[in-house]
Amino acid sequence: MSSTHYLDLNTFLRRKFGCRVQKVSLDAGMSCPNRDGLVGTGGCIYCNRLGSGTGAYPKQSIEEQLDFGKRFVRRRYKAEKFIAYFQSFSNTYGPADELEKLYRRVMADPEIVGLAIGTRPDCVGAEVLDMLERVSREVYVYMEYGLQSAHDRTLALINRGHDYGAFLDAVRRSRARGIDVCVHVILGLPGETREDMLGTAHAIAGLDIQGIKVHLLYVSRGTALHEMYSQGRYECLGREQYVDILCDFLSILPPGIVVHRVTGDPHKEEIIAPLWALDKQAVRDAIELKLRNIRKKV
Repeated sequence: MSSTHYLDLNTFLRRKFGCRVQKVSLDAGMSCPNRDGLVGTGGCIYCNRLGSGTGAYPKQSIEEQLDFGKRFVRRRYKAEKFIAYFQSFSNTYGPADELEKLYRRVMADPEIVGLAIGTRPDCVGAEVLDMLERVSREVYVYMEYGLQSAHDRTLALINRGHDYGAFLDAVRRSRARGIDVCVHVILGLPGETREDMLGTAHAIAGLDIQGIKVHLLYVSRGTALHEMYSQGRYECLGREQYVDILCDFLSILPPGIVVHRVTGDPHKEEIIAPLWALDKQAVRDAIELKLRNIRKKV
């Protein structure tokens, strides 16, 4: 869905490549240092067993996932070119040479024009970034760094396993190599007020970042957040609350930042709450209406 109120990903990619370009989500069977004990165990309190991914690995190889995904988005969106999106868990968690082999398996497809690599800011060593800098000379590469909040107390509460300083360092080192950065932020994290969430917007607005994904925090079955919710220790945002905060959040960001996402994307079989999040189109429509009204007032 394109927006007339901010620079959305579809518009950005069409301008960059001259045609409809669509992301294809891939699961490379990665792990996470916040699960295997290197940084922590259990993962973030909201993260389910799939690591916010597709769960396709190991049932399908990367090539099979890519082929299936291309056929699906080509049919649905009339896409002509594709970006391989390494989504599940931390996709820079491994030796640089092995990661490069993985990335090049999808780059062998002539219809792949870019790589989107989802990972943690504490999971990008110099060798990995050096390798990605080389790869970026052949295809468009951007990093998707999970920040979630600019407040260290929140990052500790959600068991994130890194602080805001680690994110700043990852952005600096990525941009020094000419690699674009997309930041993931979550609205509605436990203990955060409206002022806290907008504080995160102000914190990242002055950084050298190129994109942002804003997610609604929803409760997934079997997570630590699910337990908190069941015990009455966490309350989800209402739809109107979320839309209001999101629109104010977006208004703080520089106009050139690409907005990749404006809400969560839960699966109906895993979500516990809020159930309004399942009607994604209604949420998007409410956001567009709110932004339109704000623009009229201005």
